[in-house]
Amino acid sequence: MAGKPQKTAADGSAETKRTDLRATAKKCSWASYMTNSPTVIVMIGLPARGKTYMSKKLTRYLNWIGVPTKVFNLGVYRREAVQAYKSYDFFRHDNKEAMEIRKQCALVALEDVKAYLDEEGGQIAVFDATNTTRERRELILNFAQDNSYKVFFVESLCDDPEVIAENILDVKVSSPDYPERDRESVMEDFLKRIECYKVTYKPLDPDEHDKNLSFIQVINVGRRFLVNKVQDYIQSKIVYYLMNIHVHSHSIYLCRHGESHHNVEGRIGGDSELSERGRQFSTALKGFVHEHHLSDLKVWTSQLRRTIQTAEELGVPYEQWKILNEIDAGVCEELSYETIEETYPEEFAMRSQDKYHYRYPGGESYQDLVQRLEPVIMELERQGNVLVICHQAVMRCLLAYFLDKSAGNMAPLSY
Repeated sequence: MAGKPQKTAADGSAETKRTDLRATAKKCSWASYMTNSPTVIVMIGLPARGKTYMSKKLTRYLNWIGVPTKVFNLGVYRREAVQAYKSYDFFRHDNKEAMEIRKQCALVALEDVKAYLDEEGGQIAVFDATNTTRERRELILNFAQDNSYKVFFVESLCDDPEVIAENILDVKVSSPDYPERDRESVMEDFLKRIECYKVTYKPLDPDEHDKNLSFIQVINVGRRFLVNKVQDYIQSKIVYYLMNIHVHSHSIYLCRHGESHHNVEGRIGGDSELSERGRQFSTALKGFVHEHHLSDLKVWTSQLRRTIQTAEELGVPYEQWKILNEIDAGVCEELSYETIEETYPEEFAMRSQDKYHYRYPGGESYQDLVQRLEPVIMELERQGNVLVICHQAVMRCLLAYFLDKSAGNMAPLSY
């Protein structure tokens, strides 16, 4: 009987090289191809227009899809420079001393932006400030040009007094600027602060002065939008996201399906049905939904039986989403991890080293899964109360978004 062919050193070297190349290719974030130069997102708008809210949401989204992004909030720099805020007088345009302090704070923040984009691996910096004057915007544009950065402006325009008042009471009352101040005095001071900015505010002019700039104007909290001269793919992603986020309050429930037969057997993937314990779980979930009186609740599942059977017990309509299906394990579908380690030892080792970028042969990686789930995130931002019944890897990706975790930190998430 012929002996088993032996692997030569040359064969092993070539195989190792192929494995290394494959691992390297996986680590190249698809998002890194979106932009060929760093971008500065510049927020514009009067106070209490939701700029910081949008900045944080946008940063969370960009980090989630794998684009390293950081917010630079000018208010933080101002509070470090001026320890005790006294009143709206600090924001008067004729307060020369305060104006100089505010300008210096902006310059310091821009230096930090430069360090982040040039030295710390950042791709996008969000400059969160009012930036209401053309002089300030010109300063930022010159800074970006000197450093070969692209600039994309996001202007929030709002003249709805109810929205403005609600924003002041929800956010500004708890601001570090107003420690131990009552709501009435905060409202009075902040409205006067807004008036100070109005004196010199020049909104973006899409028809003449600013027609060559790249920007989006978000009007009255997303009732209307004006988009001008989008330069690249990443800017189109930013526009797409901002046109989908809503500021209304709603609840999102993420729930893994009940235990399946494959779970009991320790096998991954597949399309097995619920076990007896899984059916007990779906009954308990029904009790939770009724107990909490979740009105107008939408229920979403994948197209796999274990999520559908979990939802059916609820006795309410549900929608099946193929993009909510579990991560595709390719050739490893329906195998246990022990079998994978024995049958595909190199694959098992590569997965252990980098779960986020590792792609199953013929299957998916967490990185692929994030791309697949992006429409789900957009719909969750737009919808009301939603219960998502999904799978382990899918839930990790969705949780990473809502917990503000960057791409590389989602695979180890537990729940």
